[in-house]
Amino acid sequence: MKRVAWVFTSAPHGSSAGREGLDALLAASALSEEMGVFFIGDGVLQLLPEQQPAKILARDYIATFRVLPLYDIDRIWVCARSLRERGLASPTLVLEADIAEPDAWRARLNDYDVVLTF
Repeated sequence: MKRVAWVFTSAPHGSSAGREGLDALLAASALSEEMGVFFIGDGVLQLLPEQQPAKILARDYIATFRVLPLYDIDRIWVCARSLRERGLASPTLVLEADIAEPDAWRARLNDYDVVLTF
């Protein structure tokens, strides 16, 4: 079975990429146990609590990322540099993740056969 990495790089609002990636990730979790999830760039914003998407007439799915451990998805990395660049040095995230510098998460990303970016 191929190892698949899911990389979230887009902000939670303004496009459906994050939602589509999350839907695909949850569906694929039934097929593979060898999956890793990476939040890089604006993708780190997907994990911030207390967002209010209704105020911009967007769907509220941010909290859905909390279910990843229920799907046995526990290899999750968040880019430390991306957090700092967005003024989120010590963020509270909606799920437990390894916060790693770019060199560390890139090394992990190289362990995967397929990389899907959303």
